[in-house]
Amino acid sequence: MKKLAVMAVLLAAGMYYAPTTQAQVRVNVNLNVGSQPLWGPVGYDYAEYYYLPDVDAWYYIPRRQFIFFDRDEGDWVFASALPRHYQYDLYRGYKVVVNEPRPYLNAGYYRNRYGRYRGWYDRQDLIRDCHDDRYRRYRDHDDDDDDDDRRWRGRGRGRGHGHGHGHGDDD
Repeated sequence: MKKLAVMAVLLAAGMYYAPTTQAQVRVNVNLNVGSQPLWGPVGYDYAEYYYLPDVDAWYYIPRRQFIFFDRDEGDWVFASALPRHYQYDLYRGYKVVVNEPRPYLNAGYYRNRYGRYRGWYDRQDLIRDCHDDRYRRYRDHDDDDDDDDRRWRGRGRGRGHGHGHGHGDDD
């Protein structure tokens, strides 16, 4: 009888807290759309990282930081821009959405899984060009991303290594 009573209490508590948890998730999802850069791929309500297979680097959306491995230092570097020698055009290259904590620490897995997207230029719809209302209101009023547009426009016409398309882990 005691076990039955305990189970009933646990079930009731679970039903009480479940709607609260779902509501919190929805708020986080809706807020992230406006944080994604204009060169990001369309179709994701939430994205934490972009993997850039052409240059084997990452972009951490919440902090607007690129993450790349510095072979000379033997460590990961966090920076507001990619090094000039990458010559990478963010608008043309393919981006893979990854929603996992610190995925760059498991870079070999992502390199193997998404390396086939190297050279997939201009194959993703971008937030900058999307007419969906959920992106438009952020795109039209995001001054920080306008600065990013000017800084990156026209770069990487030479050896660009951009990979895009894929919808993350759906491949």
